[in-house]
Amino acid sequence: MQIEALSRRSFLRQSTVAGASAFTIVRPELVRGAGKETLKAGLVGCGSRGTQAVENLLTGCPNAEVVALADVFEDRLEGSLRTLKENPRNQKIAGRVKVDAEHRFTGLDGYKKVIASEIDVVMLATPPGYRPIHFEAAIEAKKHVFCEKPFGTDPTGVRRFMAAAKRSEGLKLTVKSGAQRRSQPYYLEQLQRVKNGEIGEIVSLNANWVGGPVLQFLGRTWPGPKGKRDPKWSDMEFQNRNWYSFVWLCGDQIVEQHLHNIDVCNWFMGAHPVEVVASGGAAWRPCEEEYGNIYDHLFADFVYANGVHMASHCRQYPDAPSNVSELIVGTKGRIDTLAVRGASGAKIDPYVQEHVDMMNSILGAGPYINEAMEVAGSTMTAIMGREAAYSGQKITWDQMMSSQLDLAPGAFDMKASVPVPPLAAPGVYKFV
Repeated sequence: MQIEALSRRSFLRQSTVAGASAFTIVRPELVRGAGKETLKAGLVGCGSRGTQAVENLLTGCPNAEVVALADVFEDRLEGSLRTLKENPRNQKIAGRVKVDAEHRFTGLDGYKKVIASEIDVVMLATPPGYRPIHFEAAIEAKKHVFCEKPFGTDPTGVRRFMAAAKRSEGLKLTVKSGAQRRSQPYYLEQLQRVKNGEIGEIVSLNANWVGGPVLQFLGRTWPGPKGKRDPKWSDMEFQNRNWYSFVWLCGDQIVEQHLHNIDVCNWFMGAHPVEVVASGGAAWRPCEEEYGNIYDHLFADFVYANGVHMASHCRQYPDAPSNVSELIVGTKGRIDTLAVRGASGAKIDPYVQEHVDMMNSILGAGPYINEAMEVAGSTMTAIMGREAAYSGQKITWDQMMSSQLDLAPGAFDMKASVPVPPLAAPGVYKFV
């Protein structure tokens, strides 16, 4: 057999029997020059973010196609597929959505079947409560990963994610996060200014995500008839359909949404905070089942090891003014992303660019990328802030890294009873 006639994919197929060492071919440095090859992706989590991620991937990467989908709910999977294949905006990419009936997987174990398919890239876009389990499985299968943020909702899960992240680094697997600012020209330009010393030493940071409720932000309403729970739904089905209202699934707004801004601050600092005090609560969210057990406002004062403070503010009030930004203040100048974001750099959508960067990393056409550990650190930072607000106590990084808090339900069963803890109240809620 002539080596030059052997494609990368056929090599993988024929080498499986040789054991784990056969998979080293997926390392980016060993596939450089294979940039014309079509790479196959599978999506786990077919909601609006997952569907958009597929659109972004296929828009930016003409050498990619999607061949497998999984979601807990069949209606969500089929709706995603219709959008990808039939929506007029997707006319140019629909031909590369090649998901046959045998590769449409539903149920809580659908992710395993996507990962077991003949794919190169796993796209993880379920509610973040599932992220550590799904990411661990993808890395065990030696797949490259596009991983939506955040990377978990509790310290136990994030540490599990971190362990898999270390394995992914050893395997030289590409891991691209959904923290798209890391692929946005403006942010990359400002980071270089920091590295060049143009703003001097960073002395303070502000992170803000102030706006409306996430469903209002997305132009949607709560699921179920007239916005209420469908009586036919089990606890697990209801909570998964209305996942943003429940801490175990979304992590609360500081984790699920505000992580973007916290991640920018950690990224520019090159570190994570070591302690935090915080406060928050629910000022307008009604004490009704559909509204779950998350806060609608939270303010945190994070402190880095060098004494620099980050003021973190997130709020979801109906019809409220918006401020989604970061402010980095140095001894020589400042970076205000609200004032000048988008004033320079390429016009490409960062949600598309992140997939271009991922594919270039996989195929060796660009630098190797693995953002798993850094964004896991930002996820743990956000959870640390939440736990400080919930408990009313100062929480340290070391406490987070030894915490036994595990929010996962006792059983992953769609018929399971999943009691919802009450809204956290400082002095009553205990950090563990």
